[in-house]
Amino acid sequence: MSKTILLIDASHFLFRAFFALPPLNTKSGHPTGATRGFLSMLRALRRDVPTDYVACVFDPKGKTFRSDIYPDYKANREETPEDLKLQIPDVFDAVRKQGIPLIQVDGIEADDTIGTIAKSAGEAGCKVVIATGDKDYAQLVTQDVVLINTMGAENTWLDIEGVKEKFGVPPKQIIDYLALMGDKIDNVPGVPKCGKKTASKWLEEYGSLENIIENAAAVKGKIGDNLRDSLAFLPVAKALVTIKQDADISSQVNSLEDLKIKDPDVAALKELYERLEFRAFLKDLKDESKSGPIKTDSKKSEEDASDGLDLFSNSEEKEVQLAEFSQQTIESPDEAKHLVEEICSQSKEGKLPFLFVLADFKDFTYTLRGIAVGWNTGKNWFVPVSTNWVDPQGITPEEFTQIFGSWLSDPAFEKSCYDAKYIAHVLADIGIEFNGIKEDVLLQNYVLEAHRTHYIEKLSYNWLKFELQAEEVLLGKGVKKKTFSEVDILSCAKFAMERSYVGAHLSDLFCGLIEKDPNLQKIYREIEMPTSRVLFRMEQNGVLIDKQLLAKQTAELQAKASELSKKAETIAGEKFNLASPKQLGEILFEKLGVLINGKPSKKTASGNYSTSEEVLSELALDYPLAKIALEYRALTKLISTYTEKLPTQISPRDGRVHTTFEQAVAVTGRLSSTNPNLQNIPVRTPEGRRVREAFIAGPGKKIISADYSQIELRIMAHLSGDKGFTEAFKKNQDIHRATAAEVFSEPLEAVTPDQRRIAKVINFGLIYSMSAFGLAKNLNIDRHDAKNYIARYFQRYPGVSKYMEDTRQHALEKGYIQTVFGRRLEIPELQASGARKAAAERAAINAPMQGTAADLIKMAMIAVQDWLQEENLESKLILQVHDELILEVPDKEVEVVKKRLPEIMSSVAELHVPLIAEVGVGENWEAAH
Repeated sequence: MSKTILLIDASHFLFRAFFALPPLNTKSGHPTGATRGFLSMLRALRRDVPTDYVACVFDPKGKTFRSDIYPDYKANREETPEDLKLQIPDVFDAVRKQGIPLIQVDGIEADDTIGTIAKSAGEAGCKVVIATGDKDYAQLVTQDVVLINTMGAENTWLDIEGVKEKFGVPPKQIIDYLALMGDKIDNVPGVPKCGKKTASKWLEEYGSLENIIENAAAVKGKIGDNLRDSLAFLPVAKALVTIKQDADISSQVNSLEDLKIKDPDVAALKELYERLEFRAFLKDLKDESKSGPIKTDSKKSEEDASDGLDLFSNSEEKEVQLAEFSQQTIESPDEAKHLVEEICSQSKEGKLPFLFVLADFKDFTYTLRGIAVGWNTGKNWFVPVSTNWVDPQGITPEEFTQIFGSWLSDPAFEKSCYDAKYIAHVLADIGIEFNGIKEDVLLQNYVLEAHRTHYIEKLSYNWLKFELQAEEVLLGKGVKKKTFSEVDILSCAKFAMERSYVGAHLSDLFCGLIEKDPNLQKIYREIEMPTSRVLFRMEQNGVLIDKQLLAKQTAELQAKASELSKKAETIAGEKFNLASPKQLGEILFEKLGVLINGKPSKKTASGNYSTSEEVLSELALDYPLAKIALEYRALTKLISTYTEKLPTQISPRDGRVHTTFEQAVAVTGRLSSTNPNLQNIPVRTPEGRRVREAFIAGPGKKIISADYSQIELRIMAHLSGDKGFTEAFKKNQDIHRATAAEVFSEPLEAVTPDQRRIAKVINFGLIYSMSAFGLAKNLNIDRHDAKNYIARYFQRYPGVSKYMEDTRQHALEKGYIQTVFGRRLEIPELQASGARKAAAERAAINAPMQGTAADLIKMAMIAVQDWLQEENLESKLILQVHDELILEVPDKEVEVVKKRLPEIMSSVAELHVPLIAEVGVGENWEAAH
């Protein structure tokens, strides 16, 4: 019986693991994400390819012979990220301690080492399996050599026929195929515009690269010109993409026995896994028999997953693997009706169904393509909605609404899902109101791990070790991206049902974890879930936009930008493109000789001078051209982001803009918005404020704006308990004037406007832990004076100083801080060093204030929406921006809303200082301020 050898392209998998997985760290701040991912891949490979012979092959440091052939070989590669560099010794250590031969030959790339071993092993009668995701290795495939890629949705094996099917050419033509196309990753030029189809077509017609070169004159069109222009380099390209099979690797490998797996050093591995905090791997050391798939035990999973702070540090250790599950596609209305009966029956027994929706979005409208419904028991159904599908099947939208509408809209039938707000929009477009949402996996995970990403693919892999097929694998991406209706139903069904099954497990798991912490329960049940429903209504409401006004503003802004461009050319003494950072840099630093801190500017790695906003802001005080460039950029950004773009985002259905509020993005709990982003309209310039004039009320209505007054400073007073700070707010004093009186030792009435300005900068600056250097720069004063201001501030407000220090210490010890209402904010960078740690400490001081402010505005939104519904008012919440709520209000309701709105906002919580909301009314958003 022939032997089998597994050759692992380890460098490829290590980089894939680093960029694919979240940036995990130990409690001490040491990065571990790539190590964990690589070792998981290695374990899966050893399970799928059982063999006594393995080589884990890494690329060496430094250049190889290919750099001598072509000096620009891999010249486009960026330097290895620092966090990955720190993990490479851990990976090497773990591989060796597992008894797996690790090969790294100086001057020889991993593919040449693998090619050489594969050839000699094949000649010795061995079967060879090469683990890689690199297409170059397809040239090595023979009857005895196959490839496996474990980094996709499923393990992919490639033999000779597989190579032909995937690339369109057999293995013996892969080298020529690669030479023609080139390799962007390795910076190997090929024939411009020659893709897979062209390369395989030429090789089918001419047989080899040499014959293609010989017949280049016969190839017509632009691609023929490109081929002829590339003739001189093609032989070099071929040499670069050819994997050597006769490399001298004798320094590390002389025979197959050198690659035999040894017994693992269990004691050393235990020490390593403890240091890296890999509990799942430690468990495997104790019980090696648990290597196959197991059925999910959600209660046990919750117990294993929750262990104090560890719940929030490395969630990927909660290893729950999934058993097989049933998949059934509904093909008729009768089957759909039976499914609804089954769902309702299960619901009455207390079993919560999980819902996942497939929909396409075009022309401001969602088109439902199907739903998957399942339980963690293994039952899963997919209901295709057949309008315009590539292979019509299932039920029509009308039948779907008739059969499923009652269940989906009935609050008595509770459901779990992923991103309920999105599903509500999809269903709303076919006339179904989505109710009865008990659990939302997106928000559950956001409450548990706000500092991580919350894509269901990531959650599935991190928590369940189940790799879901990525959407771009199913649909593609970019201009060639398909809609769900253009993909066959079986593929869509599998895609959706896997998500419904995984989602059901995640929902149960997260629910158990949240229930263990009353604070998290409050944040999830009383804030995040109700906020989702309010945001859905706001997104449905939309905001009316004045297109004509925006067109007028665009013309005015373009005229101003043109004037600035002419001024810049006058200063430069020549015409140039002010929008070009490269040309601006050359004018500033070469022609005009502008200095930065008294020294000439140096070019960046790109070969150009930096003209970033930070650089230009520093120069603007002394150099008019830098100031003009900043003003020009601000104007053109307003045009491209708002005055020109907003009209294109108006829905033709109602003439309104419907932004999407992102609820699970900001670590602090703050909301953001996209398509368009309405949170970042600049308000410090007249031009920016004028953009808000285009946000108008409908006929017979007004815009009402309610904004929390100095909310973060009030929260600072509450958190610090400082007597002077809290008393100023309780007496309703101007806090900046009161601060100025303390800092400058002046009576309140004697404070000058300039002193108040300085105090305002100090108040807000210290919230963000501004240093004396930062304060001096902000106020344009001497650093010694700034230091004295800060010292006097803390003398007058000792409670603030104590709070800041206590918060910093708590964050360093625990790795997290909490808002007033118990939202837990993880700050992993606290365990880093240098500038990263300093920035994390500043964030830790500010985060409780930002997070509490975020909680308050969400609580206000919920309370206001409840009041509007209870009173059956026609007024609608339409926007939320930072600490401000914006409503569109019928004239007949203006007085009642104007009176009641600030009362509601001020009473959503009790702090040590009063909450105050200021209200304005106007025909548009700007006028309401």
